[in-house]
Amino acid sequence: MGSEVAAPSIAWLGQGECHDCALLGGKAASLCHLAAEHCIPPAFCVTAAAFERARPEQSPIEEDASLASLSPELYAELTEAYRALGRRCGRDAPSVAVRSSALDEDGAAASFAGQHETYLNIVGPEAVAEAVVRCWASLHSPRALEYRRRQGLSLVDARIAILVQQLVPADVSAVLFSANPVSGHRDEVVINASWGLGESIVGGTVTPDTYVVCKADQAVVRRQIAEKARMTVTAPGGTREVDVPRFMRARAALTDAQAAEMAQLAMALEDRMGHPVDVECAYHAGKLHLLQCRPITTLVGAA
Repeated sequence: MGSEVAAPSIAWLGQGECHDCALLGGKAASLCHLAAEHCIPPAFCVTAAAFERARPEQSPIEEDASLASLSPELYAELTEAYRALGRRCGRDAPSVAVRSSALDEDGAAASFAGQHETYLNIVGPEAVAEAVVRCWASLHSPRALEYRRRQGLSLVDARIAILVQQLVPADVSAVLFSANPVSGHRDEVVINASWGLGESIVGGTVTPDTYVVCKADQAVVRRQIAEKARMTVTAPGGTREVDVPRFMRARAALTDAQAAEMAQLAMALEDRMGHPVDVECAYHAGKLHLLQCRPITTLVGAA
């Protein structure tokens, strides 16, 4: 009788077990499915199995629950994976984004958008290890627990994986919807775009430009250019919000050609995933990078 092989603590995007939602969570598994077809920054995942082994006890998650911590063995694996990522990126100490990927996150019914932590511009294995533990701890945050209760999700079986991904130092970031989330129209792509990293858009600290693109010909049919006063940029040990230079504030963040390229990306992802999608992406040095893809969970109205 053969012995069972333990699930890995580290899985690489685009390789091996990375398609397994039960190991990597919705966010990372979704990117893994798309890695061969789209420009996605290289990444690895600290799996849900690693989290399970690090948890002090199997009990309902609560605000005051004991937190998981990295064992020396997991720290060594994480350090080696970080160094391997650096070799792929051509840097000894790459800047990375450390993002949570809960096992019931980014599903068709509950997206968990903004409920768990993300840390940007993390450099060095010690800082990455600390960010992983803090992402694990966000599973117990009051807002995440309340979201679980509202969605009717388990407080007993909650598990989380962590995506560690090369950071794209975005010139422009955007959130795309492959269907209009306001009107429900499926023949339009809606783009919210602004300068710098995407946290200003996701966190609501900037009013982004809005573009509505017709799917039939990828033409911009409506645009609203906002006064973009703030943007998120990298800073030592993380990020910070700064004032947008005055000459850029009222300038369109995207050209029509870039809006059309983003619309094409949203349409391709919708076709690949089989449902309307909510996408995060970024331009750096003229190249479009896919950062995240999840189902639109609030789409109503016209087909």
